[in-house]
Amino acid sequence: MTLLIIRHAESVENADKYLGFYQDPRPYNGAAAHHISRSLVGLTPRGFRQAQWLAETLPDLVHHEPRVYTSTYRRAIDTAAIALPKLPDGWPQQTPLLDEQHYGDATYMTKRELYDTYPDLAEDRRQRKHIWTAPGGGESLATGVTRRAADFTALARTTLRTPCVVIAFTHHTAAVALRALLEDLPLPEILAEERKGKLPNAAILQYALHGDRITRTATTTPPPL
Repeated sequence: MTLLIIRHAESVENADKYLGFYQDPRPYNGAAAHHISRSLVGLTPRGFRQAQWLAETLPDLVHHEPRVYTSTYRRAIDTAAIALPKLPDGWPQQTPLLDEQHYGDATYMTKRELYDTYPDLAEDRRQRKHIWTAPGGGESLATGVTRRAADFTALARTTLRTPCVVIAFTHHTAAVALRALLEDLPLPEILAEERKGKLPNAAILQYALHGDRITRTATTTPPPL
């Protein structure tokens, strides 16, 4: 049984992070920023090509009927639609379990603006990013995101009891949480690894289920496009 964790293809937010979205001061409030991130941010032309690469690559990895899940964010939904255009009715299924970390009122704040607005949170944000809880209804990686990742892992395990491939189109922070759970590694260790080389857009993390044990079997990344 196979589980594929896929980071969405390149979005306009990834490409223009410090030119368009992270203005200082931020021109919109936290709720508006989160709505923009969740509902409006789509793929770049490069992201579209990455999703097409996924469409060419996934057939070699999917040897059973796929069960496909996406986050509720547009960039993950669009990646799945391009990568797997001929799924049966009812698939893919959207689930907030795969959503990006919710940064609450801090969504799209620059670090300067964040630290000036929420000085009590600055030290955790600088030194212990995994336990930093975003203000204004946001969540931390160690609690909220990891809790959702655990619920998705349980869903995947249940689904994989029948011959199939589970495919999850998600986001970088959610992929970090999923890795920690699936590979039984502490979050700081994975974050240290990510600082050396961040998981690329459209990368595929491949896992195999043997009984109750899930093992990582490969990582496939897109070529320069």
